[in-house]
Amino acid sequence: MIPKQTIDEIFEAAIIEDVVGEFVPLKKRGANFLGNCPFHNEKTPSFTVSPAKGIYKCFGCGKAGNSVNFIMEHEHYSYPEALKFIARKYNIEIEEEELSPEQKEAADERESLYIVSNYAANYFKKQLHESDEGKAIGLSYFLERGFREDIIDKFQLGYNPDEWTALTDDAEKAGHNIKYLDRSGLSIVKGDKKFDRFKGRVIFPIHNLSGRVLGFGGRILKTDDKAAKYLNSPESDIYSKSKVLYGIYYAKKAISQEDICYLVEGYTDVISLYQSGVENVVSSSGTSLTEGQIRLIKRFTPNITILFDGDAAGIKASFRGIDMILQEGMNVRVVLFPDGEDPDSYAKNHSTEELKEYITSNAQDFIRFKTSVLIEDVGNDPIKKAELVKDIVGSIAIIPDQIKRSVYTKECSSLLDIPEQALINETNKILRKNFSKKNKQTQSQPEEIPDDAFFPEEFQEKKEGTGSDLAHWEKEIIRLLVNFGDKTIKVESIDENEKTILEEVSSALYIISSISNDSISFDSETYQKVFNFYKEKLDQEKLPSHQDFINNPDQDISQFSINIFSNQHELSPNWETHKIFTVTEDKQLEKAIINTLYAFKLSKLTQLILKNQEQLKDEKSEDAHLQLLQEQVTLQQIKKQIAAKLGRIILR
Repeated sequence: MIPKQTIDEIFEAAIIEDVVGEFVPLKKRGANFLGNCPFHNEKTPSFTVSPAKGIYKCFGCGKAGNSVNFIMEHEHYSYPEALKFIARKYNIEIEEEELSPEQKEAADERESLYIVSNYAANYFKKQLHESDEGKAIGLSYFLERGFREDIIDKFQLGYNPDEWTALTDDAEKAGHNIKYLDRSGLSIVKGDKKFDRFKGRVIFPIHNLSGRVLGFGGRILKTDDKAAKYLNSPESDIYSKSKVLYGIYYAKKAISQEDICYLVEGYTDVISLYQSGVENVVSSSGTSLTEGQIRLIKRFTPNITILFDGDAAGIKASFRGIDMILQEGMNVRVVLFPDGEDPDSYAKNHSTEELKEYITSNAQDFIRFKTSVLIEDVGNDPIKKAELVKDIVGSIAIIPDQIKRSVYTKECSSLLDIPEQALINETNKILRKNFSKKNKQTQSQPEEIPDDAFFPEEFQEKKEGTGSDLAHWEKEIIRLLVNFGDKTIKVESIDENEKTILEEVSSALYIISSISNDSISFDSETYQKVFNFYKEKLDQEKLPSHQDFINNPDQDISQFSINIFSNQHELSPNWETHKIFTVTEDKQLEKAIINTLYAFKLSKLTQLILKNQEQLKDEKSEDAHLQLLQEQVTLQQIKKQIAAKLGRIILR
């Protein structure tokens, strides 16, 4: 763990325009810097860096953060990795706090696997370029596949000699423990015998997001009916097939910039497309697509296009993967290459422009794709057509977004000449069944199935105090607390003689006392975190600064604070020199705080009253019913009195 003192030192040293400027060309614009956003394509700059606040904000896509957040977002680093990146930039030495024996052992184990994997990658690469066998067999194979030498180097392609213990012997001679060679899957150990897993194969290293080698894929070149054509590293503490995508390290930036990810089947498909200028491409490495892999892509884009080589059996097998993508709320399209072609061969035989044009013009949404594939088996058989419709409706039903479901339903109705209402009814049937099944797994008493789970023509009206109304006032009160907690306001309070006096207090103390004295909590977890953080600081007789929020290690607190501190338009200080005076929020702070507290508490009370009403409907016990009625009367009285009580708290 990195000590808090060192983290504070890193944040203090980090100059936001300096850190961001390494990756984005910035131009001075008043007090801020402006540039094109690195997280989405834009022609008019809307990416603003504020040196005074130490934050960046894109007013186009909404991305915002501090120096560490930027490195995390841009380079896809973890929080500790981003801190270390900035520490290296400013020559700050990091002495991590001592871990427990168990933590240290686990960290050492993982690091040992990374070290031996990196050693193997370098060994395979050296064999490919420097050994006679590697050049004659491995390198010539890659060159014959049409891979340029710069691409071979970039992807760290290699070769393992066709000897039983070539890598194992070399690694042990270099001081690597056979235990880690075995655990990483590089060597296979059986009793006293040990041999190389990837004997006589060309090697494709598999990297994580930060570029570290996790495992390997190996392709055999000689004809051997007993040996698998492709072989992957087994699962280990650093390599989990279901959470890794081949090529993601090289593709992540392009995926974010292009806002789309192309998914192919094999290693060579990835490399060929990348070499042809389509860099936003990854592969599931020959395994079935998993939820972990889909979520990895979702970190960079919600859009996936799957590229198929036209094999009918493989296409039908992919339907499950498409459904999983839809279930994650992502957008999926499909491209079929001509018969006899796959992404690898098409990329080699066509120019970059032709390749990109083909992918763009032939991409189909999943409804059209699935229909076109399955309709061939249907013919004029009405039973088969009914099964086809049910199959496609099943895919529509798993889409979490109601509007997307509605759009796809209309398209399905048009394509298959089926009444839209019939499809809606079938979709609702599936949704109800899935909802009930999920409900039984999570609780003994079934919940009422919500109407908006399906296809209502109009959205239901929200009840006052139960939806966005309360959420709005929760956000407003926390925004005022964070923005103006260090300001003072004049409020009425009661002295020791129970006389009303006008007293100057800090905004933070007033807000926190008012909410804490009434034992009110926030529905939003993030807002509650911010409130608790501020309260803890006050209890320590400290006022947190804006930087305490911006640089908070809790990313929920940090992101919320950065968003409320980001203003696209700021008032020029020159207005008052021209005798033009504006009324800003801080000049009416007392009124803003009292009115917001009033609205917040009123919404909270309305929520409690509505909840109490629902309990009254279902309560069968006479005593409990009477108690609820008494509570309801009390709540209604408080609701009437609250306006008078606001601004009158006892400060002791």
